[in-house]
Amino acid sequence: MTDAIEQVRKRMEAAAEALDFEEARRLRDQLNLLRGGASPEAARAADTAGLTRQQPGAMGLGTSQQRMTPPPGWRPPPRPDPMTRSTGRRPRTKDRE
Repeated sequence: MTDAIEQVRKRMEAAAEALDFEEARRLRDQLNLLRGGASPEAARAADTAGLTRQQPGAMGLGTSQQRMTPPPGWRPPPRPDPMTRSTGRRPRTKDRE
């Protein structure tokens, strides 16, 4: 299996050096399939032309979590009024012990 991966990697690098980027892209996808455990025949036969790659940042900064979209009709809660003091809490004392 490692021989097949090495051969595909060399062919990919040769295609990139020859500026044949479509072939290099196809070989890169084939290489990823091989590394994922596919057989060489299955990786060669796979059609990866219609696949789109995830764009950087589409899932958040450095995470694999999706960005959450709020449900329809959701509004953020109002911000607290900066002119009011912490109501509902115990009163502040001047000398704390």
